[in-house]
Amino acid sequence: MSSYLSHSSSENLAGAGELAWFVAKTRYFRQELRMRDELGRRGVDAFVPTVSVRKSRGKGTFEKVLAPNILFVRASKNDACLLVSRDLLPIQFVPDCATRRMMMVPDKQMEDFRRVFDLSLVEGGLVDEPLELGEKVRVTKGALRGVEGYVVELLGRTYVVVSLIGCLWARAQVPRAWLEKI
Repeated sequence: MSSYLSHSSSENLAGAGELAWFVAKTRYFRQELRMRDELGRRGVDAFVPTVSVRKSRGKGTFEKVLAPNILFVRASKNDACLLVSRDLLPIQFVPDCATRRMMMVPDKQMEDFRRVFDLSLVEGGLVDEPLELGEKVRVTKGALRGVEGYVVELLGRTYVVVSLIGCLWARAQVPRAWLEKI
């Protein structure tokens, strides 16, 4: 089955001034949140998949990064390149193996992933390993209406699974009646 990431449509997403989500890696270990916050201060939208975790002695919480060294940056291609070359931020953009261009995630796919991920923190969050994926579906009702992903059944429950760049998966439980085959 092909990856949910659409390589052919992603090539046309970001011209010189159009915004797109680019996949980036931090150059230094455990710098994802610092880079996300720095980009936010510069007015650049950035996303790092995290979960809130209670500290060991119950004194507050902290953000645990679920995809080490990975962050997603929404910018034009030119602005993304300037973040590294002119502003010298310690990040590098991940190349797409097929096109050798900066890897991009379409807006719809990122929106679907973030919506499922936000809703799924209690039910699952990121899936550790690829699951046996079923048919491609669209959610027709509820908070996830319009989300496209794959249907998976685990222990009698139905989930919609959304993938990013073929290595991050989020899932949320959805009634089977709310799914339509695409």
